[in-house]
Amino acid sequence: MSGASGKMGREVVKAVIADNELQLVGTGDVKFWGADAGELAGIEPVGVVLSELTPEVLHACKAQVLIDFTNPQSVLKNCKLALESGVSPVIGTTGLTEDEIEEIRALAERVNIGAFIAPNFSIGAILMMKFAQDAARYFPHVEIIELHHDQKLDAPSGTGLKTAELIANVRPSMTQGNPDEYEKLPGARGGDFKGLRIHSVRLPGLVAHQEVIFGGLGQTLSIRHDAYNRETYMPGIVHAAKKVTGLKGLVVGLDNIL
Repeated sequence: MSGASGKMGREVVKAVIADNELQLVGTGDVKFWGADAGELAGIEPVGVVLSELTPEVLHACKAQVLIDFTNPQSVLKNCKLALESGVSPVIGTTGLTEDEIEEIRALAERVNIGAFIAPNFSIGAILMMKFAQDAARYFPHVEIIELHHDQKLDAPSGTGLKTAELIANVRPSMTQGNPDEYEKLPGARGGDFKGLRIHSVRLPGLVAHQEVIFGGLGQTLSIRHDAYNRETYMPGIVHAAKKVTGLKGLVVGLDNIL
């Protein structure tokens, strides 16, 4: 587990320990070196301590899978380190660029190891994105509002961007709103993705939420998903950890392994 001291990392540690088919063999982080991963996660000691993530550590603990929830500045390096060490990465950290994803894809194919990336590990969020894509075939006018806690580093969220990509695949690129509209404050209309607007909200008290609003003649349709705690993502992460070693190359999206 890379990023084991973070909020998501601590939940993943607990989920892995609680699963009879998985074994926690190592935890990497940039701080709390020497701390027991179980105690840090708020459970009993498990005899696995946090350390720097290195090829030597991955080899010594005989890891098969690296689950990464770190930050956009570290995730690419960690993923490449895992693949080059013969370890399959499961990446939940968002913020990777398309070029970086293609770099991971090429490396996974070269070393012939399975790799997995998901912008969201919540099964409910996957369904929300699927329903939004289905609705966009009939309601091409749509905007996305994604809401997250105020410590999230990237905007829009990976889920927001993935939703926009899915919608763009089934509707023509178009300009929404009044063609003569203007912003009194720059950015007031949100980010523009092929004519579709994405709005990012960051506030304390939020966890992870997204609403996709469609507009038509005399009607609107809203599709919303709310994650109230980080346990929401654990079934998807555990499932990915069990599946990734059987994959060929890079797979992106939880929907592709469900």
